[in-house]
Amino acid sequence: MLSRTFPASPFRLAFLPALVPGLLGCAALAAAAAWAGRWPLLQALGLGPLTLALLLGLVAGSLLGGARWQPGASAGVLFSRLRLLRAGVVLYGLRLTLQDVAQVGWAGVLVDALVLASTFALAAWAGPRLGVARNTAWLIGAGSAICGASAVLATEPLLKARAEQTAVAVACVVLFGTVATLLYPLLFSWSGRAPGFGLFAGATLHEVAQALAVGRVLPAEIGDAAVVAKMLRVMMLAPFLLLLSALLARRGGNSGASSKLALPWFAFGFIGMVLLRSTGWLPAAWLHAAQGLDLALIATAMAALGLATPLTLLRRAGPRPLLLAALLFGWLLLGGGLITAGASALLR
Repeated sequence: MLSRTFPASPFRLAFLPALVPGLLGCAALAAAAAWAGRWPLLQALGLGPLTLALLLGLVAGSLLGGARWQPGASAGVLFSRLRLLRAGVVLYGLRLTLQDVAQVGWAGVLVDALVLASTFALAAWAGPRLGVARNTAWLIGAGSAICGASAVLATEPLLKARAEQTAVAVACVVLFGTVATLLYPLLFSWSGRAPGFGLFAGATLHEVAQALAVGRVLPAEIGDAAVVAKMLRVMMLAPFLLLLSALLARRGGNSGASSKLALPWFAFGFIGMVLLRSTGWLPAAWLHAAQGLDLALIATAMAALGLATPLTLLRRAGPRPLLLAALLFGWLLLGGGLITAGASALLR
């Protein structure tokens, strides 16, 4: 899907004209989401511009059908989904200081590591028992455990997965990540506005963009904690890939050791922006402009994420991958909550 149906190298200058239709389409959906996000009814439901951009993209992608829009717009959609999202994540670092990061502390690292390990282990154990192929199960597990579609695409070369296995895994992860984006603001209200909710959200939401979307409708301190916890989890992608490569090499199944690892460099850019903001050197006007640009980039990326995930793909995949993704989603909610509560109590 994302890695197969789009041009292999849409970011070179030669492809620049090809980016325009998809970029304009995603930007138009993001603008529509920003306009709709001002409606009092939608605000009361906790639907901010980022969540609305994702929903509009899902609806548009499903109504149009991939075959109709991909030939002209696929390069721009992929560019928005990958590059604009990462640029927005880097700029989000200008909203935070080292003091904000310190509030998450070692509890965040411990919770993220436990959630990652337990979620992927559950996928590897439950996949065969549900009749899901190993590669598909592991890809869904990686996406659920770390950072959504990005983790699926980073894990794909190690497993040497087929295109349809990758597409199904991405679609499952995006579907349940979308459900989480809508559900978590309600969970926050039901939790009595618990102060530890930010750590729980960052440790259990699928995508970085979804953590950003949820964070914007939560109180500032809790929303920032969610983003920091999520970025700590994203930075665990590199050691996860190294360990998975070593496991595959030891089993002698796939020669993952020679595959090029996709390191999440944008996570280090995020850290750099946090450090820059912490210096206090940047004028307030610059920070305001950067935050506006950050919101526009991420909303455009959310629309692209929806466009690139037609719901018809899930029907073709059958119920078993969906059942596995639902099981992992349930674990993230219940197990993630228990892990967060236990680690916070242990390190208090």
